[in-house]
Amino acid sequence: MNKIVKSAIEACADIPDGATVLAGGFGLCGIPENSIRALRELGRKNLTFVSNNCGVDDFGLGILLKNKQITKMISSYVGENKEFERQYLSGELEVELVPQGTLAERIRAGGAGIPAFYTPTGAGTAVSDGGLPLKYAADGSVAKSSPKKETREFGGKLHVLEPAIVGDFALVKAWKGDRFGNVVYRHTAMNFNPMMATAARVTICEVEEIVEVGALDPAHIHTPGIYVTRIFQGEKYEKRIEKRTVRAAS
Repeated sequence: MNKIVKSAIEACADIPDGATVLAGGFGLCGIPENSIRALRELGRKNLTFVSNNCGVDDFGLGILLKNKQITKMISSYVGENKEFERQYLSGELEVELVPQGTLAERIRAGGAGIPAFYTPTGAGTAVSDGGLPLKYAADGSVAKSSPKKETREFGGKLHVLEPAIVGDFALVKAWKGDRFGNVVYRHTAMNFNPMMATAARVTICEVEEIVEVGALDPAHIHTPGIYVTRIFQGEKYEKRIEKRTVRAAS
């Protein structure tokens, strides 16, 4: 029952090349900083990441992107990362953009064992009709496009069938946890972390503080230990704020 490991490197050591990894966080809030740095040090390649966004150029998932360790991103927002834009448009990176609520529900469904669900979001658009560029070729042409999805009417309204997402590994960040793997998140750092913790075959949780069993109020535990495979106390947290660049109108 003791799920504590000594370091991020030890926790992430068995993540192989080509793995699909869920990474918690929203912007730069609640991201698994230590685990991301460990993956950079381990040098894993050809990774598919599912995350709301891809950090910034020098922080968060951006450091893996810059190191050419990510080959595919499934995200809802990627706006503040210039290297992301460059790799996508040059054909180095495959990108599946998903409406934010749909992304959250696809992950939640994966954790709940629901293979797919219908949603009105994106129905009747390129999201359901297909044709969105997933990957470009080096010459700028579209090398791979999104497929057409199944649609169906409910109550006279068109809905699109969206598949659940299940990862090989999930990297999540919490505030406090115990050796059983029970964790609590702090305020907005909950964001995508709780649902991602349930939707992977192996969940690695880093926390700011490990406490004794019984120190966490059972009624306030956000992710029960049954979902957590390994837990470790992070060495440091920068807790940056993502700043949006405002361009003057020409």
